[in-house]
Amino acid sequence: MPNATQPPPPRTPGGEPATPATFGQIDKPAPRAHRPAPDYTAIARSPEFLDLRARLRRFVFPMTAVFLLWYLGYVVLAAYLPEFMSIRLFGEVNVGLVMGIGQFATTILITALYLKYAARQIDPRVVALYREATGEDPR
Repeated sequence: MPNATQPPPPRTPGGEPATPATFGQIDKPAPRAHRPAPDYTAIARSPEFLDLRARLRRFVFPMTAVFLLWYLGYVVLAAYLPEFMSIRLFGEVNVGLVMGIGQFATTILITALYLKYAARQIDPRVVALYREATGEDPR
């Protein structure tokens, strides 16, 4: 006597036992063309890659230093010169509030500048390095 608490196994419309389905009926990975891995050590030593890293550093390090100084300046002013930060500019808006909102504005500005810089200076060089290493277009 079959166990009454378990439902019967699923069957196809023809009455045969159904095989368990996999996600999208895919039960094994797609075949991949065998490609040798790029020589990452050679790429890292190449003048093109070293130039790419130098260009990235020329933007990232100064921008990081400027933002950290701006942020720490805000914190120091808030901690040690509260009378300056409480100067009203208009209505209920004071220097501290404007500087605090300025933190958000500069974050957005730096992000926009980086996106523009990367699109012009970094991304084309990355694509060229990728093509050279693999012979394929990454896009």
